[in-house]
Amino acid sequence: MFTRIVNLPDKRSFFLFGPRQTGKTSLIQARFSEDAWTVNLLHGEEYSRYAKQPSQYRLDAAEKIRRENTRRFIIDEVQRIPELLNEVHALMEKYSDRQFILLGSSARKLKRGGANLLAGRAVQRFLFPLTCMELGESFKLDEALRFGSLPPLFSQSDAEKQDTLNTYTETYLREEIQMEGLVRNLGGFYRFLEIAAAASGELLNFSSLARDCRLPVRTVQSYYEILEDTLIGFRLQPWMKSARKRMVAHPKFYFFDTGVTNALNRRLTAPPDPRLAGRLFEQLLVLELNRHLHYAGSETRVFFWRTNTGAEVDLVLERHGQLIGAYEIKSTMEVSGNDFSGLRSFRNDNPTVPLFVVYRGEHPFQINGISVVPWQTFLEEMSKGFLKL
Repeated sequence: MFTRIVNLPDKRSFFLFGPRQTGKTSLIQARFSEDAWTVNLLHGEEYSRYAKQPSQYRLDAAEKIRRENTRRFIIDEVQRIPELLNEVHALMEKYSDRQFILLGSSARKLKRGGANLLAGRAVQRFLFPLTCMELGESFKLDEALRFGSLPPLFSQSDAEKQDTLNTYTETYLREEIQMEGLVRNLGGFYRFLEIAAAASGELLNFSSLARDCRLPVRTVQSYYEILEDTLIGFRLQPWMKSARKRMVAHPKFYFFDTGVTNALNRRLTAPPDPRLAGRLFEQLLVLELNRHLHYAGSETRVFFWRTNTGAEVDLVLERHGQLIGAYEIKSTMEVSGNDFSGLRSFRNDNPTVPLFVVYRGEHPFQINGISVVPWQTFLEEMSKGFLKL
């Protein structure tokens, strides 16, 4: 088992959210199984017991404390019965020295259904697929671009990885949607998933996507909200000095794992072609940065930058209202003058912000005030905190 870098409280109660197959249950069992009572709401008998009468959980937990002095209480897939959080709240008030650990693969029902999120009583943590730092010597760039980094894959052959990822997209994603009753038109949602995966990392144009999916614009917008709430992806907003304008500009959307993106695109049986490899390389580095920011509890925010004329920078980092770095990502072994055009345009408006190109070459160097760094250096410095995250 790989050592995960997520910081989980030893005594304080917490939520742990993350997509399926990222290892939430295994991690909690490894770290918190001692003196713990676990309820898994994916198990039919446990789901039925507490769905019918959520207050029964409070009675059962109190009995565990009375008879066995149980110190920890774990609920897996808590989003399936949001009403249980009211019972957990009552238990917290009565037994303030006990720890409650609440796992979920979706936050939609909890956040949008008015569920009791135990504000002030339970902190939130997120678990993602394995990072480069967690994988260590097991990390191989080409394999990560093709298959991603879901934990179960690292004991499997290539054929088994393909089966796992295809099952993930055919079963888990659709099951997650069906389980929560989030959409009525499943056929339309499946078409949307394929088209959204093909557009991963591109500017979101809802009108164009809606035409391709043969769906209303508002439906496509709601489907992207579902992907975010079920932790299958996230939006990267464009940088603008005005926060109000930032809210209405076109964002980008990234799926949470390159392997899942490839599975939805039916691109698992062979290494990606150069064009697709470039998009996956950008996605991988964006995902790594996003994961480390979450794990570090950082206040740094990540954007991309783009002008009306099409000049673009892949990543712009902001901390406490100040831009601290701009990064262009290139999947080539060498970089040329055209690779710096977006950064040069960015520098015209932001002359004091440090500029970087991250590429697949081996040697760092500087040209015209722009630092060119190998991707390994970027990841190493990010994992060590040198990027002041």
